[in-house]
Amino acid sequence: MADLNIPNLNIKSDKYIFKKKLNLRRKSKRRLFTESFFLFIFSVLLVYVNYLIPNKNLLIQNLPTVLNKSFLLIIELFSYLYEIFLVVFIFVSLFAALVLMIGCFYRLLRVSKRKSKQIIYK
Repeated sequence: MADLNIPNLNIKSDKYIFKKKLNLRRKSKRRLFTESFFLFIFSVLLVYVNYLIPNKNLLIQNLPTVLNKSFLLIIELFSYLYEIFLVVFIFVSLFAALVLMIGCFYRLLRVSKRKSKQIIYK
């Protein structure tokens, strides 16, 4: 009887599972004011850091050439990766072929040296 599972009809459905965890209260004016003050301070700080960057116009003018060079470097990197993977595949396939050839010759050697009337007990 302990294994009997009786459904509990008092449990609310799953669509209301997170309803009580939502914060439906409005923020106070003081909290809104402090949040807006911190946002203003953060924006002023970002503008100041942007002001401290030297040669902004030159950086913006050189952006298309820098993007073009970086794109060409990425393409060159992928071409080199292709060559590297091709060389790794060559070495792995040669090693696998060598192991298979050694296994083939070993098996042929064992078959050729087998005694004709050997009795195997199991």
